Amino acid sequence: MKSKITLALAFFIASATSAFAQMQRMSTEERVKNVMEKLAPLNLTQDQQDKTKTVFTDFYNNQMKMMQEARESGQMPDRSAFEKLTASRDKELQTIMGKDLFKKFKDDIEPSMRPQRRNN
Repeated sequence: MKSKITLALAFFIASATSAFAQMQRMSTEERVKNVMEKLAPLNLTQDQQDKTKTVFTDFYNNQMKMMQEARESGQMPDRSAFEKLTASRDKELQTIMGKDLFKKFKDDIEPSMRPQRRNN
């Protein structure tokens, strides 16, 4: 009986580990949808929402392209290029949202968009 429980527990741990290891990255569309849900408290107009979707779609597509190029070359991604990409996104968002809403975005929403690091 004890060995069956141990075997079942080992199988469960192995299955869970395998499942977490195989988690897929979210597509650009899923990421944009997630961001737009987080932006809901800002009460953006429909025009602002449409423009913001475009900005984030372009941002995530460019980000994925940069990561893919880095993987293919076997080098680390260029941090300064990512920073320029983010600065460009922020400049466009500030134009769309205005100063006050953009500040709320940077202070309240953007921190929740960053990937959470797992302790290994």
